[in-house]
Amino acid sequence: MTIPYKMIALDLDGPLTNHDKVVTPLTRAALLKAQENGAAIVLASGRPTYGIEPVADCLELDRRGGFILSYNGGKIVDWQSREELYSKSLPQDVIPVLHSYARAHGYALLGYVGNEIVTESPFDKYVAEESRINKMAVRHVDNLPASLEPHPTKLLMTGDPARMIEAEEELSRLVGNRMDVFRSAPFFVELVPQGIDKAQSLLRLLAHLNLSPQDLMAFGDGYNDLSMLKLAAMGVAMENAAPEVRAEADFVTLSNEHDGVVHALKRWNML
Repeated sequence: MTIPYKMIALDLDGPLTNHDKVVTPLTRAALLKAQENGAAIVLASGRPTYGIEPVADCLELDRRGGFILSYNGGKIVDWQSREELYSKSLPQDVIPVLHSYARAHGYALLGYVGNEIVTESPFDKYVAEESRINKMAVRHVDNLPASLEPHPTKLLMTGDPARMIEAEEELSRLVGNRMDVFRSAPFFVELVPQGIDKAQSLLRLLAHLNLSPQDLMAFGDGYNDLSMLKLAAMGVAMENAAPEVRAEADFVTLSNEHDGVVHALKRWNML
């Protein structure tokens, strides 16, 4: 079978997984079939690599081949060979600035060390949500900058949604010339290296595989998915996506609760 798109990039939370953060049997079977038909599967998420591993293994990327694009594109890993194809880290001098800002405003700031989330605010409800999403334990630390791994790819600031709008704007003015700041959810502000987004990293991966954006089908629902939906020849937004995301998509499929990925794969002759 000849398929129109040779790569399928999927955000995890909203497009690929349901409200229980699991891939339904129907969606799993469809993606395994698309792989058999020749599509490379890319899990493109703001999650840390460890938080994507269970989904990668569910889709058998370790055996069949496929890629993890974690930290919103800050790292690309060939999941079959475990080869790190790309990685970019935050400038060391911005970390104390972010830490001081979070402390001064009473926001939670967290990082990732191995299979743990580390933070000075372990009881923050939004830290708990990040823990739930990634199935990672939270470890309390007294000094976050001193507890991070060398050259972190991403930090995450959490807080009340109304205040995170202001935090995003203030941090963009404060450090936006040295790194990127954006909300991936109303209560999450992503703090990542400059020039990192899903589209830029997908371009790197496409080139690595001798493919082009014309070979790409992408699924998203959040603001941090906009760049890859615009890049892809077929950008698919979920019914549950933000209105701005649906407006930019080439096709709007069913929600993640109704196997919208399967619906779109069938509609565009990928199965």
